[in-house]
Amino acid sequence: MSASQSQAPTWVCVRTLSGHQSWVRSVAISGDGQIVASGSGDKTVKLWNLETGELLNNLIGHASWVRALAIGCDGQIVASASNDKTVKLWHLRSGKLLHTLIGHSDWVRAVAFSSDGQLMATSSQDKTIKLWHPDIAHLYRTLTGHAHWVVTVAISPNGQILASGSKDSSIRLWHLHTHQPSHILTGHSGEVLSVAFSPTGAILASGGADNTVKLWDSRTGTLLNTLTAHSSAVNSVTFSANGQILASASQDATIKLWHPATGTLLDTLTGHLAGVWSVAFSPNGQTLASGSWDETIKIWQVLENSRY
Repeated sequence: MSASQSQAPTWVCVRTLSGHQSWVRSVAISGDGQIVASGSGDKTVKLWNLETGELLNNLIGHASWVRALAIGCDGQIVASASNDKTVKLWHLRSGKLLHTLIGHSDWVRAVAFSSDGQLMATSSQDKTIKLWHPDIAHLYRTLTGHAHWVVTVAISPNGQILASGSKDSSIRLWHLHTHQPSHILTGHSGEVLSVAFSPTGAILASGGADNTVKLWDSRTGTLLNTLTAHSSAVNSVTFSANGQILASASQDATIKLWHPATGTLLDTLTGHLAGVWSVAFSPNGQTLASGSWDETIKIWQVLENSRY
């Protein structure tokens, strides 16, 4: 079902963060809503005060592009995945490098923590997903099955299902207690660039190089809806904490906000000068961070009188 016409804008850009010397590939917001992390083609991870925009720290150590970031649920660790084939774990507050995880044989494309922080998943152009115990930097399982690069991963809120999206155009849902795929979702006609679970875990959203956002029943693998307002690849999808908004970021330089239950297009955010690679909501759902090819991070806030 295609989206309905966008309604009156309710979100505004309140701040633009500049400082990276290359595109901003990934953004993440800490669980207390105080810090936004950004990873870039300039090989650095930068930590910013979300409220003021102040640069708090510049984490240097990767030998190549930083492609993906994730912040642990306890707010103590930020993980960065890189084209240097490693994942680095940093202390969020001090910026100290805690561990460098070596195991992938090609670029690492994605990283995700479980909600309890006891599991971390990474995926790579080596066609594998690796599962780690992040507290001790221990690799304990490698999942195989995709026929091409594994571009994106997400772990369900209850920690039982892992979703992976690939350049082979498929999404696989894995049972984390058996490490076997429960469903293989085939609906995208191009590379699957992003996957995200709703807060209840019942819905999986995916963004693809076919310019679409798809919504799936994560228990049955049934396709629920296809959202088609973007004019270029959908690089990132994420849900607000209450599950009432789904944000999608696209190579068309826009961010679109949807009501996932109906597929209604709620808003289109414009302002980036090039493709948007990543979006992340604050825990209260009132702030959104986006990272772009234009080398900036934009901070968006919902208007006070918004219906959201």
